[in-house]
Amino acid sequence: MLKPGNTIGILGGGQLARMIALAAAPLGLKTHIFAPAGDNPAFQVADAHSSAAYDDLAALEAFARTVDVVTYEFENVPVATAGHLESFVPVHPGPRALGITQDRLEEKSFVAGLGIRTAPFAAVDDEAGLEAALAEIGRPAVLKTRRFGYDGKGQVMIREGDDASAAFAAIGRHPAILEGFVPFEREVSVVAARTADGRFAAYEVTENEHRHHILHRSTVPADVTPAVEASASAIARHIGEALGYVGVFAVELFLVVEGGEQAVIVNEIAPRVHNSGHWTLDGAVTSQFEQHVRAIAGWPLGAVERLGRVEMTNLIGDEADTWHEVLAEPGAHLHLYGKAEARPGRKMGHVTRIRPEA
Repeated sequence: MLKPGNTIGILGGGQLARMIALAAAPLGLKTHIFAPAGDNPAFQVADAHSSAAYDDLAALEAFARTVDVVTYEFENVPVATAGHLESFVPVHPGPRALGITQDRLEEKSFVAGLGIRTAPFAAVDDEAGLEAALAEIGRPAVLKTRRFGYDGKGQVMIREGDDASAAFAAIGRHPAILEGFVPFEREVSVVAARTADGRFAAYEVTENEHRHHILHRSTVPADVTPAVEASASAIARHIGEALGYVGVFAVELFLVVEGGEQAVIVNEIAPRVHNSGHWTLDGAVTSQFEQHVRAIAGWPLGAVERLGRVEMTNLIGDEADTWHEVLAEPGAHLHLYGKAEARPGRKMGHVTRIRPEA
């Protein structure tokens, strides 16, 4: 268990690390960010930072000796990095969770192995494997690289009449997974937290709207049945327990309607605080960022009740230039991430709006 005055080490210097650091400070905890050189907005708000490559073992050891626990803001930290740090200091979530969620095939196999429903899927290592997978799963289907994909990157839809060879070339001929297309009604997610001794808390299901494969808006409460709320929470708990997870994570879900009833199908797991949980910064008793700090520190989890009807909208690229208009809007909560340059598709900030219950 950490005590006030202890230091949390965070791998990654982006906006999620920034918001974790901002959540740690009011609790009396310090933060030390470790990230390769570049535009690292988390450096602006942390107590200390180190710039080095994730495979610089000497720099990692020096970093580990200054902190009391290590966490990370994104899932593409090398597993070897987490494993090396774990020989010096606790790492939450652990390398096993990181390794499983970095690989889409491993992740899907893990979830399916728990008896939780996913889209049908098959491994694809070459063009012959892709043809075999298409014969098994059918079209339309989605071909995704097994690793390093987010915000729609590293994936392509294959419809009737499409050239499978061209699709495989479009993802760089990397090892891949083919997933059957799910005719979903909406995309939803559940953000949850788990402690080392098994305490668990889940926020309400969040409804998510994407544009160009990037999250545009999240709203809570989602238009889902009580049965779906219960199912999503149970799925998250089952996954967290099976991973031995410590910290905040998100489960992205497809909402489908079958026989007139709503149901959910797991799409992906995010082993970190998540964009669809940003609404909790202003719209819940405890934000997902404070909850993550509490979980990895071994502290009691906070209350997850929301404070009204909440909408979170991402500011992508030059949308952040509207900051003055947002500040003039009564009740709008502006969060800018301190990034040096706005680029198309880059998340520059978000706005939270809270309205009274209907």
